[in-house]
Amino acid sequence: MSAFPRTALRPPRLARRLGAAAALSALTFFATACSAADPVPEAPAGDRITMSDQWIKAADSGMSAAFGNLKNTGDAPVTLVSATSPASDRVEIHEVVPDSTGAKTMRPKEGGITIPAHGEVTLKPGAEHLMFMDLKQPLRTGAETTLTLTFADGSSTVVTAQVRDFAGGKENYTPGTEHPTHG
Repeated sequence: MSAFPRTALRPPRLARRLGAAAALSALTFFATACSAADPVPEAPAGDRITMSDQWIKAADSGMSAAFGNLKNTGDAPVTLVSATSPASDRVEIHEVVPDSTGAKTMRPKEGGITIPAHGEVTLKPGAEHLMFMDLKQPLRTGAETTLTLTFADGSSTVVTAQVRDFAGGKENYTPGTEHPTHG
């Protein structure tokens, strides 16, 4: 028989329990520390926004407008701040509001259009829309053109929209601006 009792080769039960508890505490601490780190940043706004049912009003010259549904798949609101298209010299974000007489008045929208987190905004005649200014060529029914949407974070997305016939909302521009009546 050995000079050492068999129990001397094994740690006492209390020591084993304390060792296991210490290891469990360490694992819990590291798991908590890792999960408390900064959340992963969201993808750029241009990757979170989609546009559906987009279309542009047919026009021979001057102005036109683009409409459609903007959808935000992200967890934070996104603001559309500008747009461009090869079909016009410039594209402005517009809104339609009643003037002092109750007539619909169209004007550039300050601050852009905010699409809520997991929400949608509909661009439509008589409401918010993208105004094509100084068309470079006629927009004929059935044709398509691209539209680049740029967001507050500097990202962008490109969509293609079909040209359609539409009589228009017969809005007026805010008095004192250089814009003629929109039709």
